[in-house]
Amino acid sequence: MNIGKRELTLLCDFYELTMARGYFHSEVRDQIAYFDVFFRRVPDGGGYAIFAGLEQVIEYINSIKFEDEDIEYLRSKGIFDEEFLAYLKNFKFTGDIWSVEEGTVIFPHEPIMTVRAPAIEAQFIETFVLLTINHQCLIATKASRIARSAQGRPVSEFGARRAHGADASIYGARASYIGGCASTSCTIADKMFGVKAGGTMAHSWIQMFDSEYEAFEAYVKLYPDNPTLLVDTYDVLKSGVPNAIKAFKSNLSEEQLKHCAIRIDSGDITYLSKKARKLLDSAGLTECKIVISNSLDEYIIRDILLQGARVDAFGVGERLVTAKSESVFGGVYKLCAVEKNGKLIPKIKISENAGKITNPNFKSLYRFYSKETGKAEADLITIFDEKIDESKPYELFDSEYVWKRKTMENYILRDLRVKIFESGKCVYTSPSVDKIREKCKKELDSMWDEVLRLENPHNYYVDLSQRLWDEKHELLKSKRK
Repeated sequence: MNIGKRELTLLCDFYELTMARGYFHSEVRDQIAYFDVFFRRVPDGGGYAIFAGLEQVIEYINSIKFEDEDIEYLRSKGIFDEEFLAYLKNFKFTGDIWSVEEGTVIFPHEPIMTVRAPAIEAQFIETFVLLTINHQCLIATKASRIARSAQGRPVSEFGARRAHGADASIYGARASYIGGCASTSCTIADKMFGVKAGGTMAHSWIQMFDSEYEAFEAYVKLYPDNPTLLVDTYDVLKSGVPNAIKAFKSNLSEEQLKHCAIRIDSGDITYLSKKARKLLDSAGLTECKIVISNSLDEYIIRDILLQGARVDAFGVGERLVTAKSESVFGGVYKLCAVEKNGKLIPKIKISENAGKITNPNFKSLYRFYSKETGKAEADLITIFDEKIDESKPYELFDSEYVWKRKTMENYILRDLRVKIFESGKCVYTSPSVDKIREKCKKELDSMWDEVLRLENPHNYYVDLSQRLWDEKHELLKSKRK
């Protein structure tokens, strides 16, 4: 099977089909509905998240088509009438979508995507939109944390064999690259997206030969321009590094010796890297790099660097591609408005859990930047038709603790969302993954360090406009009567 060309129309929750039939036979069949995609909490107690997965959402929506075998399968369930099945046979998405772009730094409760479409269409794409965005946002965010902890040293995503299936490996590699990883071990991700794939050897390579030195020598001769030797199969300091030094010096030119490396995949990384560095330097291999792997994450990387580990690059596998420390992103898809007789009617979901109360209406999302520092200061959610005069001060207030207020002056205002689909046609060109990665870096550079720190980050403010706040609370009052 070509994983990039599967027919995924039925990758949906079954209730999307039962509701679709219900809508089809009710007065809301052609009613236009607005759904927001947002998330409620940043994984790992972090201060920010990275948006990714939009390109795959676009591909899915463009390819939705109920094939004959899909219709036959649904007919076999015995609950879908022929009139509804005939409708599905000609089904296509005809709505509008607005979204932040991939690589954008995002925060809880922001409408990172809004779908406007007839109710059946808007409801039907929910599962694929969420599974795609939830996964790639999760991995891109984890990758960003890990890459930042490496303090400029390259990080390679090594998790293909530990991922939760083929898609998780492929799109996890894509998201990791967007979040800041320099490369991946996943070859097909290079073919599909241009994410640089790289790799050297497993311990089995060394075990295949009669001696560790023979294995190293054979590999160095095969790849003399940038050989990386795995030195922990037997003993890192007593045999691995000495044999690597011998293989490098006996088979490489002076120029090639500037591009060699060793990799340590087990043991006390801090101790072993310090000792290995001394052995390499004593042998004159001062430019030989040290790469480490072995169940790393952002906290381990941070700590070993604080302890003085001599490391030039990292390979991070299972704890990145599975987001092991917190494996759910928690994005949701909630109705926020409908159109009735040409009028926009805001909708709200109320919960005993205050964090699950939604923000009503069709909305816009803006970010304030200081002209003086270039840093992002706060985000603002408004009703879609509100206009902000950038030449005038604007007062922000905390939507929960309303007495907390700040007047923005000397600022630049940016609309974070762009139009993706218009009347069912994609009007957006997805950039290359390299461009998305560059955008992500610029986005992170615009954030204060306090927002980006791994633990106890500064709470970045996402506020509601006065008009939206008022509307929300009026709806809360009216629904509680």
